Amino acid sequence: RVGNLDFDAEAYSIEGAPVEISDSPRFPHRGVLVDSSRHFEPISTLKIVVDSLAYAKLNVLHWHLVDSQSFPFDSKSYPLLGKQGAYSKEERYTPNDVAELVEYARERGVRVMVEVDTPGHAGSWCEGYPEICPSKTCTEPLNPSTNATFDLIEGLFKDLTGGQAKSGLFPETLMHLGGDEVNTDCWTKSDEISSWMDQQGFDEDDTYAYFIARVQAIAHSMGREVIGWEEIWNHFGTSLDPSTIIHQWLPGSTVGPEVTAAGYRLIWSTDGVWYLDGLSTTWQTMYEAEPTEGISPSSLHLVLGGEGCMWGETVDTSSLLQTIWPRAAAISERLWSDQTSTQDSTVAEPRYAEFRCHLNSRGIAAAPYDNLIARNAPSGPGGCLDQRRLTSRND
Repeated sequence: RVGNLDFDAEAYSIEGAPVEISDSPRFPHRGVLVDSSRHFEPISTLKIVVDSLAYAKLNVLHWHLVDSQSFPFDSKSYPLLGKQGAYSKEERYTPNDVAELVEYARERGVRVMVEVDTPGHAGSWCEGYPEICPSKTCTEPLNPSTNATFDLIEGLFKDLTGGQAKSGLFPETLMHLGGDEVNTDCWTKSDEISSWMDQQGFDEDDTYAYFIARVQAIAHSMGREVIGWEEIWNHFGTSLDPSTIIHQWLPGSTVGPEVTAAGYRLIWSTDGVWYLDGLSTTWQTMYEAEPTEGISPSSLHLVLGGEGCMWGETVDTSSLLQTIWPRAAAISERLWSDQTSTQDSTVAEPRYAEFRCHLNSRGIAAAPYDNLIARNAPSGPGGCLDQRRLTSRND
């Protein structure tokens, strides 16, 4: 903190002025994922999230826009996706909503990166367009045997990207295509898909690879660099397009050294460490995690950074901010500051506690900084810096 407020004099003072500040981030990609499929998050709430990211020098809002549970986006090319796939007609984002949020974020130095997860995590798509799914009762992964599936994906991507680089609702160059948790049982249970696989000489893994490659090609044709969750690396390794960015997430994963040794780029978000929906994961655990562990010095430049992931199963607009904050600040400092100055959470604790109070003073609902359960409310009266070590009475 550069300035100090003298409450008695009602004035700010800066000791030692003039002051020259030299500061720059360790990693270029410093983000938080927000999931608007499991629970719809109003644009007004997402704007507050953007504000909070900027306060903490985080520069990416990873918007996990749609998933199996709901499809809350109004696609102009395929309008039944939102009309049939959203929780309700009110719980949808119009293109104007998206454009408004993306511009709001841009003005605050935050890039908005959209994720459209396929071929799994797409059951909600079947409500409006059942022909792209294996069957009415076995809806995902999406049907790879019909061009209708890829025509729809291409139309949706054009809605989101404008069909060319640095344009559309999401002009951000990076686009997340998911690719995780693909259970191929619905493919083998479908006579149509099984027959097509036989004709192609494909087994389930070949079909999975075919789907990933074809969707990546669509995104590339629209000027996007693609990210995928780490399962695509675990399945396909160096057969993936060399420009693919791997997003590490599986609990206990150590895939980073392997990915970067092969020349692929990496984003780090290991579950159990940087997953913000893990309410018992402490800020100390988040702070002391090192995204480059085990990675060769010659490959460090391939680590783009990382994200705290705020999955939406158990949060909505009533609890989103206090689940993200203040723990995301521990991730932020790890991603911004040099490695040697972010080793010890004990040293960081005073400024971490104070930063939580700064967030509160700016209207960000950051929970007490040393909660045992992340988003608990204070257990009783006390100043901001005194609200610590809460017991399970608020569970």
